Amino acid sequence: MSLGTGVPVTFPAHDPAGWRQLPKSYTPLDPARVSALMAKEWERYAKTTPGSADHAARSVKTLPLGVTSSFQYWDPYPMGVQSARGAYVTDCDGRQVLDLSMGFGAMLVGHLNPTVVAKVKDFLDDIGTLFVTPSPISTDVAERFKARFGVDMLRFTNSGTESTMYAVRAARAYTGRKQIIKIEGGYHGGYDGLSVSVKPGIDEIGPADDPIPQVPFDVEAGVVHTVAYNDLGQMERKLAAHAKDVACVVMEPVIENLGIVLPDAGYVAGVRKLCDDHNVLLIFDEVKTGLTAGAHGAAARLGVKPDLITLAKSIGGGLPLAAFGGTEEVMQVVVDNRMAHFGTYNGNPLCMAAALAVDEVATEQALAAAEQVNDNAMEAMDTIIREYELPAHTVGFGVKGAVTWSPTPIRNYRDYKLVTDFHVAELG
Repeated sequence: MSLGTGVPVTFPAHDPAGWRQLPKSYTPLDPARVSALMAKEWERYAKTTPGSADHAARSVKTLPLGVTSSFQYWDPYPMGVQSARGAYVTDCDGRQVLDLSMGFGAMLVGHLNPTVVAKVKDFLDDIGTLFVTPSPISTDVAERFKARFGVDMLRFTNSGTESTMYAVRAARAYTGRKQIIKIEGGYHGGYDGLSVSVKPGIDEIGPADDPIPQVPFDVEAGVVHTVAYNDLGQMERKLAAHAKDVACVVMEPVIENLGIVLPDAGYVAGVRKLCDDHNVLLIFDEVKTGLTAGAHGAAARLGVKPDLITLAKSIGGGLPLAAFGGTEEVMQVVVDNRMAHFGTYNGNPLCMAAALAVDEVATEQALAAAEQVNDNAMEAMDTIIREYELPAHTVGFGVKGAVTWSPTPIRNYRDYKLVTDFHVAELG
Protein backbone atom coordinates (compact mmCIF):
# COMPACT_ATOMS: atom_id res chain seq x y z
CA MET A 1 0.00 0.00 0.00
CA SER A 2 0.97 3.68 -0.28
CA LEU A 3 0.83 6.05 2.69
CA GLY A 4 -0.02 9.05 0.53
CA THR A 5 3.50 9.55 -0.80
CA GLY A 6 3.04 7.36 -3.85
CA VAL A 7 5.85 5.13 -2.59
CA PRO A 8 4.73 1.56 -1.86
CA VAL A 9 5.14 0.50 1.77
CA THR A 10 5.33 -3.13 2.85
CA PHE A 11 4.97 -4.69 6.28
CA PRO A 12 5.96 -8.10 7.66
CA ALA A 13 3.45 -10.82 6.84
CA HIS A 14 1.23 -11.86 9.71
CA ASP A 15 0.87 -15.46 10.85
CA PRO A 16 -1.47 -17.18 8.38
CA ALA A 17 -3.60 -18.45 11.26
CA GLY A 18 -5.09 -14.94 11.53
CA TRP A 19 -6.90 -12.50 9.26
CA ARG A 20 -5.81 -8.99 8.31
CA GLN A 21 -6.83 -6.88 5.32
CA LEU A 22 -5.12 -3.52 4.80
CA PRO A 23 -6.56 -0.77 2.57
CA LYS A 24 -4.80 -0.15 -0.74
CA SER A 25 -5.52 3.56 -0.37
CA TYR A 26 -7.34 5.82 2.05
CA THR A 27 -8.58 9.36 2.60
CA PRO A 28 -7.93 11.07 5.95
CA LEU A 29 -11.06 11.89 7.94
CA ASP A 30 -12.01 15.42 8.95
CA PRO A 31 -11.55 15.64 12.75
CA ALA A 32 -14.20 18.36 13.03
CA ARG A 33 -16.70 16.16 11.23
CA VAL A 34 -15.87 13.24 13.54
CA SER A 35 -16.35 15.47 16.60
CA ALA A 36 -19.71 16.69 15.32
CA LEU A 37 -20.90 13.14 14.71
CA MET A 38 -19.65 12.09 18.14
CA ALA A 39 -21.62 14.89 19.79
CA LYS A 40 -24.79 13.76 17.99
CA GLU A 41 -24.25 10.16 19.12
CA TRP A 42 -23.82 11.18 22.76
CA GLU A 43 -26.97 13.30 22.50
CA ARG A 44 -28.88 10.33 21.10
CA TYR A 45 -27.44 8.08 23.83
CA ALA A 46 -28.66 10.44 26.57
CA LYS A 47 -32.16 10.59 25.07
CA THR A 48 -32.53 6.81 24.71
CA THR A 49 -30.97 5.65 28.00
CA PRO A 50 -32.64 7.50 30.90
CA GLY A 51 -33.00 4.20 32.76
CA SER A 52 -29.25 3.61 32.58
CA ALA A 53 -28.66 7.18 33.78
CA ASP A 54 -30.93 6.61 36.78
CA HIS A 55 -29.23 3.31 37.56
CA ALA A 56 -25.78 4.93 37.37
CA ALA A 57 -26.88 7.68 39.76
CA ARG A 58 -28.04 5.01 42.20
CA SER A 59 -25.13 2.58 41.88
CA VAL A 60 -22.37 5.18 42.23
CA LYS A 61 -23.47 5.74 45.84
CA THR A 62 -22.46 2.18 46.77
CA LEU A 63 -20.11 0.85 44.09
CA PRO A 64 -16.98 2.86 43.21
CA LEU A 65 -17.70 4.41 39.78
CA GLY A 66 -21.04 2.59 39.98
CA VAL A 67 -19.64 -0.61 38.48
CA THR A 68 -18.31 -3.98 39.64
CA SER A 69 -15.15 -3.86 37.49
CA SER A 70 -13.53 -0.58 36.48
CA PHE A 71 -13.36 -1.36 32.75
CA GLN A 72 -17.20 -1.30 32.74
CA TYR A 73 -17.27 2.45 33.40
CA TRP A 74 -17.40 5.17 30.81
CA ASP A 75 -18.32 8.84 30.90
CA PRO A 76 -21.02 10.10 31.33
CA TYR A 77 -22.44 6.71 32.41
CA PRO A 78 -22.43 3.12 31.13
CA MET A 79 -25.40 1.25 29.77
CA GLY A 80 -26.98 -0.88 32.48
CA VAL A 81 -28.10 -4.39 31.56
CA GLN A 82 -31.06 -6.15 33.17
CA SER A 83 -31.02 -9.46 31.30
CA ALA A 84 -29.51 -11.27 28.33
CA ARG A 85 -30.36 -14.14 26.02
CA GLY A 86 -28.57 -15.50 22.98
CA ALA A 87 -26.65 -12.67 21.30
CA TYR A 88 -28.68 -9.82 22.85
CA VAL A 89 -28.78 -7.91 26.12
CA THR A 90 -31.78 -5.96 27.43
CA ASP A 91 -30.81 -2.65 28.99
CA CYS A 92 -32.42 -0.65 31.79
CA ASP A 93 -34.66 1.06 29.23
CA GLY A 94 -35.96 -2.19 27.78
CA ARG A 95 -33.96 -1.93 24.56
CA GLN A 96 -32.60 -5.12 23.03
CA VAL A 97 -28.99 -4.50 22.05
CA LEU A 98 -26.75 -6.82 20.02
CA ASP A 99 -23.83 -7.88 22.21
CA LEU A 100 -20.70 -7.59 20.07
CA SER A 101 -18.38 -8.17 23.05
CA MET A 102 -19.90 -11.28 24.63
CA GLY A 103 -17.79 -10.82 27.74
CA PHE A 104 -14.55 -10.77 25.70
CA GLY A 105 -15.30 -14.38 24.78
CA ALA A 106 -16.69 -15.55 28.13
CA MET A 107 -20.11 -15.84 26.49
CA LEU A 108 -18.80 -17.73 23.46
CA VAL A 109 -21.80 -20.09 23.43
CA GLY A 110 -24.28 -17.25 24.04
CA HIS A 111 -26.23 -15.83 26.96
CA LEU A 112 -28.43 -18.46 28.64
CA ASN A 113 -27.29 -21.12 26.22
CA PRO A 114 -29.94 -23.84 26.65
CA THR A 115 -27.38 -26.65 26.98
CA VAL A 116 -25.50 -24.75 29.68
CA VAL A 117 -28.72 -23.82 31.50
CA ALA A 118 -30.03 -27.40 31.41
CA LYS A 119 -26.78 -28.88 32.70
CA VAL A 120 -26.46 -26.34 35.53
CA LYS A 121 -30.10 -26.87 36.51
CA ASP A 122 -29.52 -30.63 36.64
CA PHE A 123 -26.62 -30.08 39.01
CA LEU A 124 -28.65 -27.66 41.15
CA ASP A 125 -31.50 -30.14 41.41
CA ASP A 126 -29.62 -33.40 41.92
CA ILE A 127 -25.83 -32.99 42.35
CA GLY A 128 -24.85 -30.04 44.55
CA THR A 129 -23.18 -26.65 44.48
CA LEU A 130 -19.96 -27.24 46.43
CA PHE A 131 -18.20 -30.32 47.80
CA VAL A 132 -14.67 -29.12 48.64
CA THR A 133 -13.56 -32.72 48.04
CA PRO A 134 -12.23 -34.65 45.04
CA SER A 135 -14.99 -35.58 42.59
CA PRO A 136 -15.30 -37.67 39.41
CA ILE A 137 -17.08 -34.63 37.95
CA SER A 138 -14.01 -32.37 38.09
CA THR A 139 -11.81 -35.24 36.91
CA ASP A 140 -14.08 -35.67 33.88
CA VAL A 141 -13.75 -31.99 32.95
CA ALA A 142 -9.98 -32.08 33.53
CA GLU A 143 -9.63 -35.06 31.19
CA ARG A 144 -11.62 -33.26 28.52
CA PHE A 145 -9.49 -30.12 28.82
CA LYS A 146 -6.34 -32.23 28.75
CA ALA A 147 -7.42 -33.71 25.42
CA ARG A 148 -8.61 -30.39 24.00
CA PHE A 149 -5.70 -28.16 24.91
CA GLY A 150 -2.80 -30.61 24.77
CA VAL A 151 -1.67 -30.34 28.40
CA ASP A 152 -0.47 -33.24 30.54
CA MET A 153 -1.89 -31.98 33.83
CA LEU A 154 -3.99 -29.02 34.98
CA ARG A 155 -5.62 -27.42 37.99
CA PHE A 156 -8.83 -25.38 38.15
CA THR A 157 -9.08 -21.82 39.48
CA ASN A 158 -11.84 -19.21 39.52
CA SER A 159 -10.41 -16.42 37.37
CA GLY A 160 -7.82 -15.62 34.74
CA THR A 161 -5.89 -13.58 37.28
CA GLU A 162 -5.55 -16.61 39.55
CA SER A 163 -4.47 -18.79 36.66
CA THR A 164 -1.72 -16.46 35.46
CA MET A 165 -0.53 -15.95 39.04
CA TYR A 166 -0.24 -19.68 39.65
CA ALA A 167 1.39 -20.30 36.27
CA VAL A 168 4.11 -17.79 37.15
CA ARG A 169 4.51 -19.36 40.60
CA ALA A 170 4.84 -22.78 39.00
CA ALA A 171 7.53 -21.47 36.66
CA ARG A 172 9.42 -19.95 39.56
CA ALA A 173 9.17 -23.13 41.61
CA TYR A 174 10.33 -25.25 38.68
CA THR A 175 13.28 -23.08 37.60
CA GLY A 176 14.37 -21.71 40.97
CA ARG A 177 14.41 -18.23 39.41
CA LYS A 178 12.24 -15.20 40.13
CA GLN A 179 12.33 -12.74 37.23
CA ILE A 180 9.72 -12.46 34.47
CA ILE A 181 9.75 -11.25 30.88
CA LYS A 182 6.42 -9.96 29.59
CA ILE A 183 5.18 -8.19 26.50
CA GLU A 184 4.90 -4.41 26.65
CA GLY A 185 1.20 -3.51 26.65
CA GLY A 186 0.13 -7.04 27.54
CA TYR A 187 -2.68 -7.46 30.06
CA HIS A 188 -2.78 -10.59 32.24
CA GLY A 189 -5.26 -9.77 34.98
CA GLY A 190 -4.69 -8.17 38.37
CA TYR A 191 -1.68 -10.17 39.64
CA ASP A 192 1.06 -7.78 40.78
CA GLY A 193 3.83 -9.65 39.00
CA LEU A 194 2.20 -9.01 35.62
CA SER A 195 0.62 -5.58 36.26
CA VAL A 196 3.60 -3.92 34.61
CA SER A 197 3.52 -1.77 31.44
CA VAL A 198 -0.09 -2.71 30.77
CA LYS A 199 -1.26 0.50 29.09
CA PRO A 200 1.38 3.05 30.06
CA GLY A 201 1.98 6.47 28.56
CA ILE A 202 4.58 6.42 25.80
CA ASP A 203 6.59 9.01 27.72
CA GLU A 204 6.89 6.58 30.67
CA ILE A 205 8.46 3.56 28.96
CA GLY A 206 11.72 4.66 27.40
CA PRO A 207 13.06 4.00 23.90
CA ALA A 208 11.29 1.57 21.59
CA ASP A 209 14.36 -0.66 21.21
CA ASP A 210 15.00 -0.92 24.97
CA PRO A 211 11.73 -0.47 26.90
CA ILE A 212 11.63 0.62 30.53
CA PRO A 213 9.04 -1.27 32.63
CA GLN A 214 6.32 1.00 34.01
CA VAL A 215 5.12 -0.13 37.45
CA PRO A 216 2.06 1.56 39.02
CA PHE A 217 2.57 2.85 42.56
CA ASP A 218 0.08 0.37 44.04
CA VAL A 219 1.86 -2.64 42.49
CA GLU A 220 4.73 -4.65 44.01
CA ALA A 221 5.92 -6.59 40.98
CA GLY A 222 9.43 -7.85 41.64
CA VAL A 223 11.84 -7.76 38.69
CA VAL A 224 9.91 -7.75 35.42
CA HIS A 225 11.45 -7.06 32.02
CA THR A 226 9.34 -5.83 29.12
CA VAL A 227 9.85 -6.38 25.40
CA ALA A 228 7.94 -5.30 22.33
CA TYR A 229 5.63 -7.84 20.71
CA ASN A 230 6.77 -9.06 17.29
CA ASP A 231 10.41 -8.19 17.97
CA LEU A 232 12.51 -11.35 18.21
CA GLY A 233 15.73 -9.36 18.32
CA GLN A 234 14.60 -7.54 21.44
CA MET A 235 13.49 -10.81 23.06
CA GLU A 236 16.84 -12.39 22.24
CA ARG A 237 18.80 -9.49 23.75
CA LYS A 238 16.72 -9.53 26.93
CA LEU A 239 17.14 -13.28 27.36
CA ALA A 240 20.85 -13.12 26.64
CA ALA A 241 21.27 -10.50 29.36
CA HIS A 242 18.98 -11.94 32.04
CA ALA A 243 18.15 -15.62 31.37
CA LYS A 244 20.12 -16.87 34.38
CA ASP A 245 17.59 -15.04 36.61
CA VAL A 246 14.43 -15.38 34.49
CA ALA A 247 11.82 -18.03 35.25
CA CYS A 248 9.48 -17.44 32.33
CA VAL A 249 8.29 -15.44 29.37
CA VAL A 250 4.58 -14.64 29.72
CA MET A 251 2.63 -13.63 26.64
CA GLU A 252 -0.67 -13.77 24.86
CA PRO A 253 0.17 -15.63 21.63
CA VAL A 254 -2.27 -13.23 19.97
CA ILE A 255 -2.76 -9.95 21.83
CA GLU A 256 -6.45 -9.23 22.41
CA ASN A 257 -6.48 -6.26 24.76
CA LEU A 258 -5.26 -3.83 22.06
CA GLY A 259 -7.98 -4.71 19.61
CA ILE A 260 -6.42 -7.78 18.00
CA VAL A 261 -2.68 -7.79 17.33
CA LEU A 262 -1.52 -10.74 15.25
CA PRO A 263 1.93 -12.27 15.48
CA ASP A 264 4.20 -11.90 12.49
CA ALA A 265 4.77 -15.10 10.57
CA GLY A 266 7.32 -17.14 12.56
CA TYR A 267 7.29 -14.86 15.61
CA VAL A 268 5.66 -17.19 18.14
CA ALA A 269 7.78 -20.14 16.99
CA GLY A 270 10.81 -17.87 17.31
CA VAL A 271 9.94 -17.03 20.91
CA ARG A 272 9.55 -20.76 21.65
CA LYS A 273 13.04 -21.43 20.26
CA LEU A 274 14.61 -18.57 22.21
CA CYS A 275 13.06 -19.84 25.44
CA ASP A 276 14.40 -23.32 24.72
CA ASP A 277 17.85 -21.95 23.89
CA HIS A 278 18.00 -20.06 27.19
CA ASN A 279 16.26 -22.70 29.35
CA VAL A 280 13.38 -20.37 30.22
CA LEU A 281 9.75 -21.51 30.45
CA LEU A 282 7.16 -20.16 28.01
CA ILE A 283 3.68 -19.37 29.36
CA PHE A 284 0.80 -18.68 26.98
CA ASP A 285 -1.99 -16.62 28.49
CA GLU A 286 -5.03 -17.96 26.64
CA VAL A 287 -7.60 -16.39 28.93
CA LYS A 288 -8.97 -14.33 26.03
CA THR A 289 -8.19 -16.74 23.18
CA GLY A 290 -8.96 -20.27 24.36
CA LEU A 291 -11.92 -21.72 22.47
CA THR A 292 -12.48 -18.47 20.59
CA ALA A 293 -9.30 -19.35 18.68
CA GLY A 294 -10.63 -22.77 17.70
CA ALA A 295 -11.51 -26.12 19.21
CA HIS A 296 -8.02 -26.60 20.68
CA GLY A 297 -6.99 -23.01 21.46
CA ALA A 298 -4.47 -20.58 20.02
CA ALA A 299 -1.38 -22.67 20.76
CA ALA A 300 -2.65 -25.51 18.59
CA ARG A 301 -3.80 -23.12 15.88
CA LEU A 302 -0.39 -21.47 15.75
CA GLY A 303 1.43 -24.79 16.02
CA VAL A 304 3.54 -23.78 19.03
CA LYS A 305 3.42 -25.64 22.36
CA PRO A 306 4.09 -23.66 25.55
CA ASP A 307 5.32 -25.13 28.82
CA LEU A 308 2.31 -23.72 30.67
CA ILE A 309 -1.04 -22.35 29.56
CA THR A 310 -3.75 -20.35 31.31
CA LEU A 311 -7.43 -20.60 30.40
CA ALA A 312 -10.65 -18.84 31.46
CA LYS A 313 -13.58 -16.98 29.83
CA SER A 314 -14.63 -19.20 26.91
CA ILE A 315 -14.37 -22.49 28.83
CA GLY A 316 -17.01 -21.65 31.47
CA GLY A 317 -20.18 -20.69 29.61
CA GLY A 318 -20.46 -17.50 31.66
CA LEU A 319 -19.62 -19.04 35.03
CA PRO A 320 -16.36 -18.16 36.84
CA LEU A 321 -14.12 -20.99 35.68
CA ALA A 322 -10.42 -20.87 34.88
CA ALA A 323 -7.46 -23.25 34.78
CA PHE A 324 -3.71 -23.48 34.41
CA GLY A 325 -1.80 -26.47 33.16
CA GLY A 326 1.16 -27.71 31.21
CA THR A 327 3.72 -30.45 30.95
CA GLU A 328 3.80 -33.15 33.61
CA GLU A 329 7.38 -32.21 34.43
CA VAL A 330 6.51 -28.61 35.27
CA MET A 331 3.18 -29.40 36.98
CA GLN A 332 5.08 -31.79 39.25
CA VAL A 333 5.84 -28.72 41.38
CA VAL A 334 2.26 -28.98 42.66
CA VAL A 335 2.57 -32.72 43.29
CA ASP A 336 5.73 -32.45 45.38
CA ASN A 337 4.58 -29.23 47.07
CA ARG A 338 7.28 -26.97 45.71
CA MET A 339 4.28 -24.77 44.93
CA ALA A 340 1.09 -24.70 46.97
CA HIS A 341 -2.22 -24.39 45.16
CA PHE A 342 -5.46 -24.07 47.13
CA GLY A 343 -8.98 -22.76 46.58
CA THR A 344 -12.30 -23.52 48.26
CA TYR A 345 -14.28 -23.03 45.05
CA ASN A 346 -11.81 -24.68 42.66
CA GLY A 347 -13.63 -27.19 40.46
CA ASN A 348 -17.01 -26.52 42.06
CA PRO A 349 -19.88 -28.54 40.57
CA LEU A 350 -21.78 -25.64 38.99
CA CYS A 351 -18.73 -24.47 37.03
CA MET A 352 -17.97 -28.07 36.09
CA ALA A 353 -21.55 -28.42 34.82
CA ALA A 354 -21.12 -25.36 32.62
CA ALA A 355 -17.76 -26.65 31.36
CA LEU A 356 -19.30 -30.00 30.39
CA ALA A 357 -22.02 -28.15 28.48
CA VAL A 358 -19.51 -25.91 26.69
CA ASP A 359 -17.45 -28.97 25.77
CA GLU A 360 -20.58 -30.47 24.24
CA VAL A 361 -21.56 -27.31 22.33
CA ALA A 362 -18.14 -26.07 21.18
CA THR A 363 -17.43 -28.76 18.61
CA GLU A 364 -14.98 -28.29 15.76
CA GLN A 365 -17.93 -27.94 13.39
CA ALA A 366 -19.75 -25.38 15.54
CA LEU A 367 -16.64 -23.26 16.02
CA ALA A 368 -15.82 -23.43 12.31
CA ALA A 369 -19.34 -22.20 11.54
CA ALA A 370 -18.98 -19.36 14.04
CA GLU A 371 -15.64 -18.43 12.52
CA GLN A 372 -17.23 -18.29 9.08
CA VAL A 373 -19.78 -15.79 10.42
CA ASN A 374 -16.87 -13.68 11.67
CA ASP A 375 -15.08 -13.97 8.32
CA ASN A 376 -18.24 -12.88 6.51
CA ALA A 377 -18.54 -9.86 8.81
CA MET A 378 -14.89 -8.96 8.22
CA GLU A 379 -15.37 -9.18 4.46
CA ALA A 380 -18.46 -6.96 4.63
CA MET A 381 -16.58 -4.35 6.66
CA ASP A 382 -13.65 -4.56 4.24
CA THR A 383 -16.05 -3.73 1.43
CA ILE A 384 -17.18 -0.59 3.26
CA ILE A 385 -13.59 0.40 4.08
CA ARG A 386 -12.58 0.07 0.42
CA GLU A 387 -15.68 1.79 -0.95
CA TYR A 388 -15.25 4.87 1.24
CA GLU A 389 -11.42 4.74 1.38
CA LEU A 390 -11.49 4.76 5.17
CA PRO A 391 -8.20 4.88 7.13
CA ALA A 392 -8.91 1.54 8.78
CA HIS A 393 -8.41 -2.19 8.42
CA THR A 394 -9.92 -5.43 9.64
CA VAL A 395 -8.14 -8.00 11.75
CA GLY A 396 -9.39 -11.29 13.12
CA PHE A 397 -8.44 -14.50 14.86
CA GLY A 398 -10.82 -17.41 15.20
CA VAL A 399 -14.33 -16.19 16.00
CA LYS A 400 -13.12 -12.71 17.02
CA GLY A 401 -12.75 -9.75 14.70
CA ALA A 402 -12.16 -6.02 14.92
CA VAL A 403 -11.90 -2.86 12.87
CA THR A 404 -8.68 -1.02 13.72
CA TRP A 405 -8.70 2.68 12.89
CA SER A 406 -5.29 2.81 11.30
CA PRO A 407 -4.39 2.27 7.64
CA THR A 408 -1.24 0.44 8.74
CA PRO A 409 -1.00 -2.76 10.79
CA ILE A 410 -0.72 -2.66 14.58
CA ARG A 411 2.21 -4.94 15.42
CA ASN A 412 2.89 -3.91 19.03
CA TYR A 413 1.78 -1.61 21.83
CA ARG A 414 3.57 1.49 20.56
CA ASP A 415 1.95 1.10 17.15
CA TYR A 416 -1.39 0.86 18.92
CA LYS A 417 -0.80 4.05 20.90
CA LEU A 418 0.83 6.11 18.16
CA VAL A 419 -1.12 5.32 14.98
CA THR A 420 -4.62 4.31 16.11
CA ASP A 421 -7.22 7.06 15.71
CA PHE A 422 -9.00 6.58 19.03
CA HIS A 423 -11.40 9.47 18.39
CA VAL A 424 -12.83 7.73 15.34
CA ALA A 425 -12.71 4.36 17.12
CA GLU A 426 -14.95 5.76 19.87
CA LEU A 427 -17.44 6.90 17.23
CA GLY A 428 -17.32 3.47 15.58
